[in-house]
Amino acid sequence: MRRGQVDTSTTDQRLLDSRGPSDWVHTDPWRVMKIQAEFVEGFNALAELGPAIAVFGSARTQVDHQFYALAERVGGALVDAGFAVITGGGPGAMEGANKGASEGGGVSVGLGIELPFEAGLNRWVDMGINFRYFFARKMMFVKYSQGFVVLPGGLGTFDELFEALTLVQTQKVTSFPVVLMGVDYWSGLLDWMRDTVLAEGKINASDLDMITLTDDVDEAVSLMVQAREGRYRTPEPELPE
Repeated sequence: MRRGQVDTSTTDQRLLDSRGPSDWVHTDPWRVMKIQAEFVEGFNALAELGPAIAVFGSARTQVDHQFYALAERVGGALVDAGFAVITGGGPGAMEGANKGASEGGGVSVGLGIELPFEAGLNRWVDMGINFRYFFARKMMFVKYSQGFVVLPGGLGTFDELFEALTLVQTQKVTSFPVVLMGVDYWSGLLDWMRDTVLAEGKINASDLDMITLTDDVDEAVSLMVQAREGRYRTPEPELPE
């Protein structure tokens, strides 16, 4: 630093001076420390989790809805196959998957997010972490899951689905299965991707091959077992020339 950029106080002085303004706790450098803390907490909690599958779905799914029951079956079947179940820890389909996993005697994990309209983790979460930052939370889903099961959902579910597909397409992660549960719910999206997005050349046919659409819980779990055993392979992506 030179001329007018020379600081008249030291870093230690600013740290130890209790009389100064507290605005520093809201600045970006301090946020980096909070972000780091979230990564450390997540890595520390999940490092020894073992094989796990992420289950996504709508927080708005009602307890008496067929998709809640489907989530329960998925959670129970995954723990029967030797997996932990990781969800966003919220209500709805996430709660259903956590319930199925917990009642099945498996490890039920919830990675919550600080939101103004959700009140903490659902009661079926046995191991829970709350995050402030979506990107730190997403890292934990990707790092500690060997596959994604995506139940019917809205914008948050779409975000998680397409982030997973993008990571596989761009070879940022090792290939893993992405299963959409709910044929009637998801068929319209896949038809649009095929008839419009693919037809316009915005994706390749191999990108659609990354997705398995099914109503069969056993089929979904079988793909996850293949991934755990190293037998699952998605088609090689067609990279742009």
